[in-house]
Amino acid sequence: MEHRPFYAVHPLFPVYPEPEDPSPARKRWILVQSGSVLFTSNPAPGTVLMPDPLPAGLACGAPVYLGTRGDTIYYAVEVPPHAAPPDGWQPSPVRELSGRVPESDMAVASYAVRILDFDRSTAFCGRCGAKTRPLTTERARICTACSRIVYPRISPAIIVLIKKGEEVLLARSPRFPQGVFAVIAGFNEPGENLEQTVHREVREEVGIAVRNLRYFGSEPWPFPDSLMIGFVADHAGGEIRIDNQEIEAAGWFTRDTLPPVPSVESISRALIEAWIRREI
Repeated sequence: MEHRPFYAVHPLFPVYPEPEDPSPARKRWILVQSGSVLFTSNPAPGTVLMPDPLPAGLACGAPVYLGTRGDTIYYAVEVPPHAAPPDGWQPSPVRELSGRVPESDMAVASYAVRILDFDRSTAFCGRCGAKTRPLTTERARICTACSRIVYPRISPAIIVLIKKGEEVLLARSPRFPQGVFAVIAGFNEPGENLEQTVHREVREEVGIAVRNLRYFGSEPWPFPDSLMIGFVADHAGGEIRIDNQEIEAAGWFTRDTLPPVPSVESISRALIEAWIRREI
């Protein structure tokens, strides 16, 4: 069975070369202010897409071409931290837009934040220190001195739901909201395949062994640049021993004893919900 976690909507299609001088009717803007995205909820269901032209003096920095969807061309631009948004608009972290705007808007908003961060953090070459500029043929930046090409970073991470009979293992990180438990997750390290990452992370964080790994689904998680690859696994032995660094509590839970779990926009919640429905 194919599962469709949040952010499954493709954000945009970056067609190159960038369309030349599109008409205002075809342009839409995503405005990012201190890492948050401006949105309006009036009229419902809300949107992050501001029509062209933008209000005078609102944007700072150069517009960034994001891509196209149908006949519409999308751009992102920074808003000064202390600038007042237009009437009816307000800033929100991308994750908190869930339920306020359509899922397609969420995908565009997360992509805009990610690409602006990429441009900001790679404005200078990491090899020679010279300025970089955007390529016009793909999503990348090239050094103006040594021609080194840099692409947006993607950090692969595994996330795994572990089953033991009619129980599931959930753990709590000190970074989580109060009381919330989730499934085990961790970043892939150089030289590992994803299955090795699952075994290592589970062993390090909760001290048990797993077997029978099955792929569940994946989710881009642009906070700032992760790609979450989801698995389901079975308990193969060992007692829970938390590492007391990444994990402060963990245990086996039945469907009737579940603690608070992550919000609906996460693949962690998608895994748990699929287990509750006995789909995995």
